[in-house]
Amino acid sequence: MTSERLWSLAMAIASVRPAALAGQFYPSNARVLRMQITEMLAAALPPEHLTAPKAIIVPHAGYIYSGAVAANAYRSLSAVREQIRRVVVLGPAHRAAVRGFVLPAAQAFSTPLGEVPLSRLDWLMLQTRNDVYVDDQPHALEHCIEVQLPFLQTLLGSFSLVPILVGEASDEAVAELLEALWGGPETLIVISSDLSHYLPYRQAQWIDRSTVDQVLELRPGISHQQACGATPVNGLLLAAQRRLLKPQLLDLRNSGDTAGDRSRVVGYASLVFSEPEASAHARH
Repeated sequence: MTSERLWSLAMAIASVRPAALAGQFYPSNARVLRMQITEMLAAALPPEHLTAPKAIIVPHAGYIYSGAVAANAYRSLSAVREQIRRVVVLGPAHRAAVRGFVLPAAQAFSTPLGEVPLSRLDWLMLQTRNDVYVDDQPHALEHCIEVQLPFLQTLLGSFSLVPILVGEASDEAVAELLEALWGGPETLIVISSDLSHYLPYRQAQWIDRSTVDQVLELRPGISHQQACGATPVNGLLLAAQRRLLKPQLLDLRNSGDTAGDRSRVVGYASLVFSEPEASAHARH
């Protein structure tokens, strides 16, 4: 290993990505933030007939817009919260055009609720792939991963993080990446994605319902007009087919339902993917 590589690894070990959206997308005060998330989780409806949640799709707007929708998916994890110790989060890069998959060099993410360490073994393992890059810049101001962390910190307590921004990549490449990180009951997969953007209320309702139906049928081919995180969503759908996961819709709304006007809305859905019952029984 070169001296430059050793230096970069040493810098990465010491670095922390600070919270970039606290005070904008969610409260910057830790007490207020924890209280808001606790209230949203308490208000969420517990899902019916849920066996073993393995993956969720959640929105990533400001909490005033999509927090209550996301809370429905996080509430579904309550029964397995003690088992989850590693969380893999995939989301789209909104502020930079990237190829493949991008990890941060930073080895922890910070929020007002504390620091979340990266899974260093996974960070190193993923770099053996030729489509994985390490770059702090796309992560620096990106919101799609950060807004998930306070929910996870409140629900799970201690866990390690695998934060991956997804750029230009095939559905198959995403599915292969997920397979490499699949793990067992200790691993949760989170796909961070909103649905349609800036359509009139009724049109958005129709398009978002169609998108959700496609997800529930595990049919890849969702476009970026349907979901900003279409690439990781499509990859999860492929992986879900192969792993025989069962999808379930928990909530479907848009910003016109939550906190915005109805002339130009953004769609949000909360879905959970459960493992087959045989796999669930094997956990106990």
